[in-house]
Amino acid sequence: MKVNIYVLLFLSVTLFQCTRKLPAPQNTPSVKIVSQSPKREMRGVWVATIENIDWPSKKGLSSEAQRNEFSEMISYQADLGFNSVFVQIRAASDAFYARSSEPWSEWLTGEQGKAPEPFYDPLRFMVEEAHEKNIEFHAWFNLNRGLYRNSKTLVQDHITLKHPEWFVSYDGNQVYNFGIPEVRDYITRLVLSVVKSYDIDGVHFDDYFYPYPVAGQVFDDATTFEKYNRGIVSLTDWRRDNINILVKQIADAIKAEKRWVKFGISPFGIWRNSSVDPAGSPTAGGQSYDDLFADTRKWAKEGWVDYIAPQIYFAFEHPKVPFQPLLDWWADSGVKCNLFVGHAIYKASSESKDLGWSDSRQIPRQIAAARNRKEVSGSIFYSANWLKKNKLSISDSIQKAFSTPALVPTIPWKDDIIPASPQLFKAHKQDGKAILTWENVQVSDLMNEAVCYVVYRFENNNRDFENPSNILKVIRNAGEPRYVDNTVEPGKSYFYGLTALDRCKNESLPVVSELIK
Repeated sequence: MKVNIYVLLFLSVTLFQCTRKLPAPQNTPSVKIVSQSPKREMRGVWVATIENIDWPSKKGLSSEAQRNEFSEMISYQADLGFNSVFVQIRAASDAFYARSSEPWSEWLTGEQGKAPEPFYDPLRFMVEEAHEKNIEFHAWFNLNRGLYRNSKTLVQDHITLKHPEWFVSYDGNQVYNFGIPEVRDYITRLVLSVVKSYDIDGVHFDDYFYPYPVAGQVFDDATTFEKYNRGIVSLTDWRRDNINILVKQIADAIKAEKRWVKFGISPFGIWRNSSVDPAGSPTAGGQSYDDLFADTRKWAKEGWVDYIAPQIYFAFEHPKVPFQPLLDWWADSGVKCNLFVGHAIYKASSESKDLGWSDSRQIPRQIAAARNRKEVSGSIFYSANWLKKNKLSISDSIQKAFSTPALVPTIPWKDDIIPASPQLFKAHKQDGKAILTWENVQVSDLMNEAVCYVVYRFENNNRDFENPSNILKVIRNAGEPRYVDNTVEPGKSYFYGLTALDRCKNESLPVVSELIK
């Protein structure tokens, strides 16, 4: 993610944009607002922990205060209609979780290596809190930071001190040298350890591979290239291949360990500009392929990732990178994975001098534009604190767009077998409430285990299970299989439906209760 508190990195994108300008848009594009939100849609939000951007609010909070802040934040997101959260658990070769070989993060406790007091495991707690609200939890790893330039403390056995040969000094940071096989193996082991140890729903990387270019500085990996070039002649091709190897290696490791855990990446929005590659987008900005050595389109087209969420952090009116053409390019790119859109809600402000971002309709129109492309399966927003700030009533607009519940998109290339339907589903009225009960189906295959249930309610005999407005509640499979509907109205008749969702969010065939009168 790029905001600054990530403002330096955002500015760096501007600095290396191409000088060629696209023609300025003549008119603000008209985007038809989709009347009904889809039943399946990613509705995600990023939670950045570096520099205490989103959580925790400051270093050294008590364990209770940290937990309370996260619980309040996840409850707020659930109330807005979100179904997924992407939390940065590794910001700079540190950890926001207990089962790690890397030190506790200074942005958690105020001192690198210091555990929370009293002790608790933040990642385990966050996963459980998210799941209780039926929100998927994606563990977000920063890949390239060994030592962040703004870090205040450093443990004696930090990885940058144990293996200084693994790092390149660049722009005040110590950056991993991805050309070294041991570095790629180390990062893969870190990721896999979290997959093994925690009940996460996904592994997530952002846009940090090789660092964003800084004028006048050279990323010095010439010696590594000479030693590990694998017969590749071009330094740039070799760097891209290093990242390709790492992405594929991690994808394979996750699949082998827990097939249901999703792997996704949110790259800088532009793969390549059409001015340098006919296959590129009609844009004029920095390029992941050439500047970060990240062949983002390849990973999506090869199916190495389960989703790609390009950061289309530009307004419709942007003169070099207008939102709509870049969205359309990604939608038309033929990716073999889910495609989500990253939105820059942090830019929305009445004080913004950037064209389009002082318009309260900017984000709602972007959501509508994404929904109007069948190839796009949802949105992720940067970031959690900006939801709370609600500038230009952006969060209110998002809540309106998310007024009906949505299930997360399926991943049929991992598993497309529907789970067994719930058994013995019954509904009865008691004290003006509808009491729903059923029995879980016991299965031996974890892939087909029911992790959630979807409760539907119909006020007539038109049982439309594809209309999300009929979804009453999505609940986590935990404890007694039971749900109480407190919203029944006297004199009305209802049918209730129930389905099960497995770990890949495949939905079972429905079962229907008798009429409640």
